[in-house]
Amino acid sequence: MTIVQLEYIVAVDTYRSFGTAAEKCFITQPTMSMQVQKLEEELGVILFDRGKQPVVPTEIGTEIIEQARIILKESYKVKELIRNRKGKIEGELKIGIIPTMAPYLMPKVISAFMNKFPGVQLLIWEYTTDQIIHELKNGLLDCGILSTPVDDKSLHENPLFYESFVAYLSKSSPLIKKRNLVPKDIDLNDLWLLNDGHCMRNQILNICNREKSTMLKPFEYNTDSVESLKRMVDMNNGITLLPELSTADFSVKQLDRVRYFKSPEPSREISIVTHRNFLKKKLISALEQEIIAAIPKRMQSKKKKEILDIY
Repeated sequence: MTIVQLEYIVAVDTYRSFGTAAEKCFITQPTMSMQVQKLEEELGVILFDRGKQPVVPTEIGTEIIEQARIILKESYKVKELIRNRKGKIEGELKIGIIPTMAPYLMPKVISAFMNKFPGVQLLIWEYTTDQIIHELKNGLLDCGILSTPVDDKSLHENPLFYESFVAYLSKSSPLIKKRNLVPKDIDLNDLWLLNDGHCMRNQILNICNREKSTMLKPFEYNTDSVESLKRMVDMNNGITLLPELSTADFSVKQLDRVRYFKSPEPSREISIVTHRNFLKKKLISALEQEIIAAIPKRMQSKKKKEILDIY
């Protein structure tokens, strides 16, 4: 039994496909199948039910794969200990980030981070909260940048900052005359929202203290993009609620249509989330520092505000 064989069975379990697992491990499918079969023969058990699609582990296979994940994590710690002793910040860092945060935070962070740490390769994916949690648990991501709390005991949450929500109004909105808003000012039927499945949609409904059933729009526009919400307000009137970072590049005219809420401002907690037994601590710590440096001073406080539940 070798570390490489353990990596292969974990890959097959993660992707539930010998072909995809082989591709991710940069080997051919016959080689993957041969190595898994060789390990099964050595152990005297069948690890995967190949008769099902997607491939699923057997009962004993599930137990062995769980132990293989533990062994692999411990083996990776050896390399990390060596890097830490040498004082080097290098290697590969796999990051998942929610789409409502990514375009407004990561361009600044990536530039500063890569200039400071040229020996690091950043691999970044925009995922929903559920996808990030799934990938963290399966070891496919080193960390996630998302809105918390997620209340999962297998994960560690490190709050970085608190981002307020602001209202973006059309020129014709009756709320344009107000300097600051309160949640009850918002008519849900004038509100543009993200698709179901986005934590920000649920947070905004929580701000308005309304349920989807109260909406009486003649049509429903489904989007995954905060930018699309802005455009819908610009072209079709109404109102949307935006994370504050998304207004950083607004023109003067657009800023004239932004309204903050009266205190306490509804906000979301943004954290770096890792698996409880996470690796690459120095890399992730360096990323945290660059994120804090990239956000406006107004947000550079970990003092907890009124936080909105994700679900």
